[in-house]
Amino acid sequence: MEPQSEKFLKKLLAAAGPSGFEQEPAQLWRREAETFADRVWGDVSGNSFALINPEGAPRVMLAGHIDEIGLMINHIDDDGFLHFSGIGGWDAEVVVGQRVQIITQHGPLLGVVGKKAIHQQDKEEQAKASQIKDLWIDIGAKDGDEARGLVRVGDPAVLAVELVDLPNRRIAARGLDNRIGAFIVLEALRRLSSQSPAAQVVAVATAQEEISHGVAGGARPGAFALDPNVAIAVDLTHATDYPGAEKKGYGDHRLGSGPVLARGSAVNPELFERLAAAAERKKIPYSLEAAPRWTSTDADSIYTARTGIATALVSVPNRYMHSPNEMVALEDLDSAAELIAATVGAFEGDEDFTRR
Repeated sequence: MEPQSEKFLKKLLAAAGPSGFEQEPAQLWRREAETFADRVWGDVSGNSFALINPEGAPRVMLAGHIDEIGLMINHIDDDGFLHFSGIGGWDAEVVVGQRVQIITQHGPLLGVVGKKAIHQQDKEEQAKASQIKDLWIDIGAKDGDEARGLVRVGDPAVLAVELVDLPNRRIAARGLDNRIGAFIVLEALRRLSSQSPAAQVVAVATAQEEISHGVAGGARPGAFALDPNVAIAVDLTHATDYPGAEKKGYGDHRLGSGPVLARGSAVNPELFERLAAAAERKKIPYSLEAAPRWTSTDADSIYTARTGIATALVSVPNRYMHSPNEMVALEDLDSAAELIAATVGAFEGDEDFTRR
């Protein structure tokens, strides 16, 4: 990965952008795209688009969602404590004791997630798993009036954790799911921009995937507007190389083993074969993932859009999904971008992805 790209990735991961409030990372993404794309724009759903080779064919959509899971303030009590709900799927245990950054009309505001101390819990309480409804955010306010002057109901928040670099070119951070996908599609577009491809290619940083379960969110209106012939969705999938991971249920995916190619109802068979062939040709390692019913990614929204779009799903192995310290290997990001660029770069304009 080029140093410029890695610097952009880390800046993107530092931005706060939970589902429905993706403005900060989306703006960063569009500014980076403007350094090489022919056209960059956004839409009312919160999607961001970057296009190269506008006269080319086929029209290819590369989609990675830019939102992350977060929290939303739903009540401010008279003592100044903030009560909240989850934006997206949380394991409440990982929220306990975390610092948070609240996105307010006055700017970012820090707070901490509170819970009754273990010393004050009876045995029954100690045996129960934490629930978000029993937690609160403490911003240090003296009372409810002060808190309401700083925060409004409906303000979103993210966990306030910084990215860390680990050995073997691995990183841990919040929001890798799926800021990584938005990064990869733009990185693939950057590489294609210097290759004079036959295809028209549009990278899309989609919005609101984490609250749509892969069947709504920004990907559907984005795909409808673009009307692509081909689409490749990029997301993260569960790594299964840590203690207790279930390979029989989730496959064998290791950090550093390259991108993961899905097979199943949402994936066009011909497009899958082209990705696999490009991986073999470029000697890019990869693994396979079964998705017999749905993928729970933007691919589900895209392949059913309009009259159907030939769609594939490329993923990156990720440890500790939906936690403050998701972990990926940078080489997998680089390999995924290279695979997508190689596949799309080989299109000649007369491809037929009709299922035979």
